Amino acid sequence: MGGRVSRTDFEWVYTQHPHVARRKLILEKHPEIKQLMGPDPHFKYIVSAMVIFNIVSSYYIGKLPLVWILVLAYTLGGVINHSLTLAIHDISHNVVFGNYYPTANRLFGMWANLPIGVPMSISFKKYHVEHHRYQSTDFYDVDLPTRFEGVFFRNIPLKLLWIFLQPFFYSLRPFIVRPKPPTMLELLNVAVQVVFDTLVVYFFGWWSLFYLIAGTLLAMGLHPMSAHFIAEHYMYAKGYETYSYYGVWNLLTFNVGYHMEHHDFPYIPGSRLPEVKRIAAEFYDVLPHHTSWLKVLWDFVFDKEMGPFARVKRNYDDVFGENSKCNPYLHADNTMVPILGKPEGLDRKCALDGPTDSVENKASTENETDHEKAD
Repeated sequence: MGGRVSRTDFEWVYTQHPHVARRKLILEKHPEIKQLMGPDPHFKYIVSAMVIFNIVSSYYIGKLPLVWILVLAYTLGGVINHSLTLAIHDISHNVVFGNYYPTANRLFGMWANLPIGVPMSISFKKYHVEHHRYQSTDFYDVDLPTRFEGVFFRNIPLKLLWIFLQPFFYSLRPFIVRPKPPTMLELLNVAVQVVFDTLVVYFFGWWSLFYLIAGTLLAMGLHPMSAHFIAEHYMYAKGYETYSYYGVWNLLTFNVGYHMEHHDFPYIPGSRLPEVKRIAAEFYDVLPHHTSWLKVLWDFVFDKEMGPFARVKRNYDDVFGENSKCNPYLHADNTMVPILGKPEGLDRKCALDGPTDSVENKASTENETDHEKAD
């Protein structure tokens, strides 16, 4: 029915993700890239202008007929709110005030969160760190779809529904797959958002709040902008788990399309990622990438190979933990290209002989997120 998806499982791999190795090689050849790291002094002004614009415009748009509220929520307010979620993504890497002022970064994230209508900034930060450290690792990387999503959303109509419901899966999946106790900052994020939403209703009216939240949900669902959720890590080329997008939408999304560059250098602000690609072109030009987010959506819906199962996935113990000592793939000469299939000799008996955590891989993952230590 409706072009049933042929995949019945994730693409399991037994290698470390490629970003640690590529970052090391790039910095050996282009040490000047380190100069791109650090806060973006213009970022906070751009984000603040977007926040103020969406708040003010919600007052006027909330007075329009419902049909115009929905149209503008999809084409204007939602685009800005989706862009703000991507600003929060950059803020989670401390690119506003730097590593020495983590609390200031978190508070600015709450400011950027306001027009979105739903508290998400602090929770996103908490889980996003692990997405970088344990990319595509079962249980630890909650960006991975659940098995239910892969089994259920298996034909064209259901894949369209899955894309439409993406804001719900993306926001609720972490709390289902890997629930964590709320932090004080998360509770503050909720309190600040509730107060803001209440003030919007009191001074502007319910329709203004509806406009803001509807825009968030619509633009994160079946919308050209939402293609980045799929374009970033869904397996459009066999075994490759991260992809960049080089197209016009980067102008509205803080260059989130430069996703390969971002995972290689998480503490370089989005505004400087094109310079990373320019300097290290010999590393990036040869990689599979996207040039159209609309094509990403089209292929995802109509290609029988594509669906929620079209993701690379790895087991924690095989790559980071008990079995890593006996995993020959972790010591391969080139870990930046896909190595598919389970290596011989890797089985659960390895856990009896090996340490509980691979020193080499523990160091790699710690280096992956050195910039988070200030938090």
